[in-house]
Amino acid sequence: MSKSEKTKAFIIETVAPIFNKNGYSAMSLSKITAATGLTKGAIYGNFENKEQLAIAVFQFSVRRILKDLNAHVYQGKTPLAQLLNVATFYHNYYEYNRKLGGCPILNTGVDANNHNPLIIAKVRSYNERILDRFTNLIESCKASKEIKSSVDSSLYARRFFAMIEGAIYMSYIMEDKNYMKDLAVYMNQIIHKELI
Repeated sequence: MSKSEKTKAFIIETVAPIFNKNGYSAMSLSKITAATGLTKGAIYGNFENKEQLAIAVFQFSVRRILKDLNAHVYQGKTPLAQLLNVATFYHNYYEYNRKLGGCPILNTGVDANNHNPLIIAKVRSYNERILDRFTNLIESCKASKEIKSSVDSSLYARRFFAMIEGAIYMSYIMEDKNYMKDLAVYMNQIIHKELI
């Protein structure tokens, strides 16, 4: 890694939780320089503008979560075990995600919607990728005959993702981790009662 690449990575990692918590509009350059200890010139020497930094920070935050989610999911030896691991990952998501300043998909999506077309396009792109992964995982369960072949994979992927994001929203607004714990239990019940 060059010095420039290290500085860029440092900026992203340092401001990611602050950006995520405060949102694009409330994230001033003075907050960024205060957090990093770098000058405005150093920030803009690595990022063309605040929007470019916001996109880099969003991608960094989401990729970190997806990496941890995938590591947890792929501990399952079968597609069904992997699908059940999606639910268990979110059981402790409230505590896990506090250090990130909340859920970057939810926070950034709400903050950027109707205000920043470039950033909201990135959020939608990640949403589509996550939905595709959920759909493909459910399809794998069908292919391995662990769930019913009649299950609409895309429909359940959308339901699970909507439930996850809704539970994340409620857990942070209400400051109550039980929304996430209940989500994990309910997803498990749906898988056993409706899919198997």
